[in-house]
Amino acid sequence: MGRFVFKLPDVGEGTAEAELVGWHVKIGDVVAEDQIVADVMTDKATVEITAPVSGKVTALHGEPGAMVPVRGPLVEFEVEGAGNAEDAPAPAAVASPEPAPVVAEAPKVEASPAAAVEAPTSGNYVFKLPDVGEGTAEAELVGWHVKVGDAVEEDQILADVMTDKATVEITSPVAGTVVALHGEPGKASPVGGPLVSFTVAGKGNVPAPAPAAISAAAPKPDPAPKAAPAALPPRTQTTGASKPAPALTGRAAGERPLASPAVRNRARDLGVDLTFVPGSGPAGRITHEDLDGFIARGGSVPATAPAAGGSTYARAEGTTEVRIIGLRRKIAEKMAESVRRIPHITYVEEIDMTALEELRAHLNATKAKDQPKLNVLPFIARAIVVALRDQPQINATYDDENGVLTQHAAVHLGIAAQTPNGLMVPVVRHAEARDPYDTAAEIARVSGAAKDGSAKREELSGSTITITSLGTLGGVVHTPIINHPEVAIVGPNKIAERVVVKDGQMVVRKMMNLSSSFDHRIVDGHDAAVFVQRIKSLLENPATLWMG
Repeated sequence: MGRFVFKLPDVGEGTAEAELVGWHVKIGDVVAEDQIVADVMTDKATVEITAPVSGKVTALHGEPGAMVPVRGPLVEFEVEGAGNAEDAPAPAAVASPEPAPVVAEAPKVEASPAAAVEAPTSGNYVFKLPDVGEGTAEAELVGWHVKVGDAVEEDQILADVMTDKATVEITSPVAGTVVALHGEPGKASPVGGPLVSFTVAGKGNVPAPAPAAISAAAPKPDPAPKAAPAALPPRTQTTGASKPAPALTGRAAGERPLASPAVRNRARDLGVDLTFVPGSGPAGRITHEDLDGFIARGGSVPATAPAAGGSTYARAEGTTEVRIIGLRRKIAEKMAESVRRIPHITYVEEIDMTALEELRAHLNATKAKDQPKLNVLPFIARAIVVALRDQPQINATYDDENGVLTQHAAVHLGIAAQTPNGLMVPVVRHAEARDPYDTAAEIARVSGAAKDGSAKREELSGSTITITSLGTLGGVVHTPIINHPEVAIVGPNKIAERVVVKDGQMVVRKMMNLSSSFDHRIVDGHDAAVFVQRIKSLLENPATLWMG
C-alpha cells in the first residue's frame, strides 16, 4: 500500500486559487476513481473535482469557504501500489483537520515490506479528462505539450483544452512515461474520457496488460527520441523550403515552441515571434521571464525576416497549411450558421454627427475625475434603447426550430470586440437603465475582460441585440452578420468630415454611415427603415436621447 497526495488541478487559465465550496467525502471513506470528492468555485463557476485514483481517504486539506491554491494538496489517499508520496506521516503543515491518529495510522501500518515489493513494479495509468467547467460535456483539444516517450513529472502541463471560449491547461496527476495520447488538436474530447496513458511506478489504475484500445493508440514507450515528433502534430504544416529556428533556442528546425496561452497572448500583443525565444522551463517551455529577457536584449525579431544575404525581391516558394482549430473554428462555425439560417437584409443610412460630437466634447471637458471618457458608443447604445421602445420585435431572439420569437423587455447589448484570441461578444446588461458614463464604464469593463481572457461565462452570453464597431477602421460601409439567435445588429462606421448641402449651402459636417442588418423573417424592410431613421433622428438631435 502507498500514499497518494491529490493536488488541486488547474481549474481555469490564470487561476491561482479556488474557493472550497464543500466536501463530498470524509476521512475513512473508500472512493472509486472519478468519484466526486469536492466542489470548488472560481470566477463564480462551480467545478466538481473528481478523484484520479481509487483508495481510502486519509486526509482532507481545507475547510469549506477557505481558498485552496492550484497544485496545492487537496486530498490524501491510501492506495494500492507505491502511490506518489513517501510512505511517511504527512508533515504538520499538510495534516488533516481530523485527529492526528486517523491521518498517521495508514502510513505507519502499511509502509512495510509490501510497499517495498510493489515499488519496483510498473503499471498502466490512464488519465481521463477532468471536468473543466460546470455542465461541460466535452472540451476541444487545442494542443499537446508532451509526446509519446516523454517522462513527465506530477503537475507538469500535458495539454491545452478549450471550452466556452476559455483555454485551460491540463496538468498530470502522476509522474510516469507517456505511452499514448488520445486525441488530436482540433478534436473534441469527452469529459471523463481517456486523455493520456502512462506507465507509472506501482500498479497504476488499469489492469495489466493495458486494454487493446490503449495499446492500439500508440506504440509501447520507446526511449529513443526519434519516434517522438510523429506523435505531436504541429499547429501548422509547411511544404517547400523551411527556415530553421535561430541558434540558442535549443529547438530543432520547424519545432513549435512550448508556451502557455498567457505567454502566447502576451507575445502576440508585443509582436514577438516565440520561435526566436529560448525557453528555460521544463522541456524548453517559454516563461514570462524568458519573454522579458528576450525583449530586454532587444530581440524583437519579425517572423518574416529575410534570410541573410537575401534580396528584398527574392522569389518565394512553398505553401503553408494552417489548421483552423480552437476559438477561430468556433467563430467560423457560428458565422456560417448565422448566414445559413438567417436571411439578412442590410440597410445603410448616413448620419450627421456634428451636434453629438460637440456634446461629447463638452461632456468630456466637464466630467468628474471618477467618470470615464465618453466615446460615441454610449450615445449609439442609448439611441438603440430608445428606438426599441416602439419596436420591441427587434429586441428579440428567434428560435427558428420551434417557431418562437422571444421579445425581451431588458436590452442586453452585445458589443462585438476583437481580442487576441478572436472575435468575442461581451454583454452590457440592462443598457436601458444606464446613463452615458455608466454605459461607457461597462462597455470598457466587459470588453477589457474579453480581451484579457478574464470574462465570465455569463458576460459572454445572453445578448438581445448587438453593436459591431471597428472604430477608426470602420470604413465607409459594411454588411454586419447577425449574432444568432438575435434578429438585428447595428454597425457604425467611421466618422469623417464631408462636404454636404445644408439649408442650400455647402458646409463641412462630421458624417457617419450606419450599417445595420436584420432577420428578414421577423423584420420587414419598412420596419428596419423606421428603426434606423429613429436612431438617426436621435443622434442628430442628441438632447432628445435622455428626454421622456
